[in-house]
Amino acid sequence: MSAVAQQSPSTPSPAVAEPAAPAAVAATGDPAVLGLPIFVVGSIALAMGLVGYVSPAAAGSAIPIILAATGIGLLISAVWAAALGQTLVACIFGLFAGFWLSYSVLVIGLNHNWFAIPPADVTHTIASFQISWAIVMGALTLATLRLPVVFTAIVGLVVIALVLLIFGTLNTDTTLTKAAGVVSFGFAALGVYAFLGAASAATGGKAYPLGPPLMK
Repeated sequence: MSAVAQQSPSTPSPAVAEPAAPAAVAATGDPAVLGLPIFVVGSIALAMGLVGYVSPAAAGSAIPIILAATGIGLLISAVWAAALGQTLVACIFGLFAGFWLSYSVLVIGLNHNWFAIPPADVTHTIASFQISWAIVMGALTLATLRLPVVFTAIVGLVVIALVLLIFGTLNTDTTLTKAAGVVSFGFAALGVYAFLGAASAATGGKAYPLGPPLMK
């Protein structure tokens, strides 16, 4: 009769190795390579409408780009920047995402009467939107004074365009509206320059000079 060895209760069980937890993947890259061109395309679409490339009746023609590309793309860029710990960059992209998305909702909502705004109040509703964002973008301009000057210039031109739109809206002045479109082309051009610099650095080249900050 063969003896069967039994493990006594006091004998410790052999250790079982637990599978190692997967290493966290750190966020990398530069969110500007997405955020800047996606900002530019929305800016160009808006500018073309403001300068009269399409008629006022087709004011919603830029919405597909502004909503589905610029708004969502900037939101992704903001999340990307936040994952990298780039607080102010995430703030800039996030604020512009809010601007473009809310602009889309405003235009679509007014065209479909979502908000039941009386026709007599539509003008001041639009002006209220423009004033609110002009104030926030003005504050953002001050917040960028320690960044390279090109970023301050971009946001500052956005403020100028909004101010022109405010007076153009309240006074039904198409000249001011077209001037705002020209300014919009200006900050779009600066956005293209900043994007090309970021793309050059991302592909192993030299970053473009963006100018010294206005405040040390």
